[in-house]
Amino acid sequence: MSDVTTAEFNEDGKYIRKIRSFVLREGRLTKGQSQAIEAHWPAMGLDYTPQALDLNQVFGRDANTVLEIGFGMGASLVQMAQAAPEQNFIGIEVHKPGIGACLGDAGEAQVTNLRVYHHDAMEVLEHSIADGSLERVQLFFPDPWHKKRHHKRRIVQAEFVQLIRRKLNIGGVFHMATDWENYSEHMLDIMNAAEGYKNQSTTGTVVERPDHRPLTKFEARGHRLGHGVWDIMFERTA
Repeated sequence: MSDVTTAEFNEDGKYIRKIRSFVLREGRLTKGQSQAIEAHWPAMGLDYTPQALDLNQVFGRDANTVLEIGFGMGASLVQMAQAAPEQNFIGIEVHKPGIGACLGDAGEAQVTNLRVYHHDAMEVLEHSIADGSLERVQLFFPDPWHKKRHHKRRIVQAEFVQLIRRKLNIGGVFHMATDWENYSEHMLDIMNAAEGYKNQSTTGTVVERPDHRPLTKFEARGHRLGHGVWDIMFERTA
């Protein structure tokens, strides 16, 4: 499970825009992770700038782009990029060992359609991603902040989902997944109240895990133990 951002929220669920720079989570790199960053960052790393990316220039082509917030160690993101070479993929992660692991897997898989940020997700979304430029935004297994008094710290809040909506193209999809049922209910409450979105579920609730989201080892173990996972997909309509 990944901490998706260093952002903080107040008691009303509003994002606190910090004046001071946040601290990246360096962590302890293995030798392999360090070597992977050295070898693959020049080709796959994206340095944060407050200007919007030219995606055609970054990837050398015009293609639909998928962005994942907080990819953890990156195994499933690399699998997705490998399985869909016709799409562009961007991952954002603040934990440096995750960056190293992802780049190592990507290099081994010889994927060329993946780029990664080692930066705060909120800043990247607000400043580096052009409005209407994304086909899909993925938020898988974010920190559930399971204690009731901490629910306001959850990243899925009204302001955040409108930021995501701006970055999606019309018809683009915000795809969330969580293994906390209470968080899935919170996500649905926020999304159902959000302007400009439509639930892709035929029942108006959750969807079956789509083929494009790989089953993680953590999730497969959870299935064997009888634990649930909830996928939620909302489409931008306006």
